[in-house]
Amino acid sequence: MKPFLPGRYEHYVFGLLLTCFMTFFVSGISTIMAIGLDAGKFAGLWFRAWMTTWVIAYPIFLFVAPVVRRILHRIVVTQGG
Repeated sequence: MKPFLPGRYEHYVFGLLLTCFMTFFVSGISTIMAIGLDAGKFAGLWFRAWMTTWVIAYPIFLFVAPVVRRILHRIVVTQGG
């Protein structure tokens, strides 16, 4: 696939994809632990949990990521520095 978004959007798209995948798996595991793999209920409950957590996780990522970057810049030695 050929890239099509300008580089200035990388942070936002990274967060969107990261939170998508993380909430997908975590909500799936949580749903299995809560109700098991009941075929009649699982898919609907998982999808609802996933969408709810994703809508919350993405804005949190946008708020927290700059803070985490500042912390990392204080504790990680960069190459050549």
